[in-house]
Amino acid sequence: MPWNDNANPGPWGSPPSGDDGDRKDPQKRGGGPRRPGGPGGGPDFNAGLERLRQRLRGLFGGPGQGVRPGALAAIAAAVFALWALSGLYQVQSNEEAVVTTFGAYSRVEAPGLRYHLPTPIEHVEKVAVTTLNRLDVGGTGTADGDIPQESLMLTSDENIVDLDFSVTWRVANAAQFLFTTRAPDEAVKSVAESAMRQVIGKTPLDVILTNGRGQVQLATAELMQKTLDSWGAGVSVVEVQIRNVNPPQEVVAAFRDVQSAEQDRDSAVNEADAYRNRVVNEAKGDASKIVQSAEGYRQQAVLTATGDAARFNSIYNEYKHAPEATRERLYLETMERVLAHSNKVVISGKGVTAPVILPSDVFRPRTGPAAAPPAPAVQAAPAQPQSSGGDQ
Repeated sequence: MPWNDNANPGPWGSPPSGDDGDRKDPQKRGGGPRRPGGPGGGPDFNAGLERLRQRLRGLFGGPGQGVRPGALAAIAAAVFALWALSGLYQVQSNEEAVVTTFGAYSRVEAPGLRYHLPTPIEHVEKVAVTTLNRLDVGGTGTADGDIPQESLMLTSDENIVDLDFSVTWRVANAAQFLFTTRAPDEAVKSVAESAMRQVIGKTPLDVILTNGRGQVQLATAELMQKTLDSWGAGVSVVEVQIRNVNPPQEVVAAFRDVQSAEQDRDSAVNEADAYRNRVVNEAKGDASKIVQSAEGYRQQAVLTATGDAARFNSIYNEYKHAPEATRERLYLETMERVLAHSNKVVISGKGVTAPVILPSDVFRPRTGPAAAPPAPAVQAAPAQPQSSGGDQ
């Protein structure tokens, strides 16, 4: 089928009447392209706009008739609805909403979907009450960020210390936080600097540089909280942390020498304490030894005397029963005890008729008090007749 065969309309239908003539004569095409408006065509936008204009014309009236009362009421209702809905607002979980009525404090709203009378009757301002805020005093801790006007402080022993610290705080009362102070951040920073200067002014430099930082931080936080509460600032101080503390740069070398000398002093003191403890402990040990020896001697002497007394009493009791036998026994025991240390030999001459021959070791020195003298070897001589004059 040729492309210009109009006998078969094809899938798009037959062209409208006069189309061929218009195609041949451009002046008869109606001044522009055709618009879909017939059966099977798209929406007619011109017709829709025309119907809208007619409805608005019917609502507001025609020319010279003015606006109808129903139209004014509808517009007013729509405007009022929009104004009333403007009072809806959302409070986040970390916030509290402070509501003011004509500029005066009214109430505090908790997190959630809330409503307030629209502006200009009520106004809402949201405050983050759980967020931790941090501010630095004295600089950021670096050489470029150091602020000498804030970091240089005077200690109780009239020394200058360069101290940087930070303060962590949060909002405790949203209404007080908004209405008590005009610039809460600046107020907290001023209170922090003032409190730190007051605490440092009562603390020696050695304590600040060594192990006293914790006490300084706690004292500063307590003083800050006390001051802010007296103002009614609605701020809670969470933590004060000292980041850096040093003597001024001009005297760092001198302070290092002082610290070295203090370390040497502490070392000497520790050595002296160790020597003192050793000497004292040795002296205490010697004294305890002497006391124990004396106590032992005392107990020995008492026991010996007690034993001697008991022995004497027992001998006395025996003496009362047999005086002669007791005296004889005492005499013999005494002579045995005395002669045990002597080199003399006593021989009874009664009934002896022959010479007595003693061994050669009889007169040797005794080695001990308990050593008994050796028994003498006695050799009897032949018996001789005795004279009538008596014993030889």
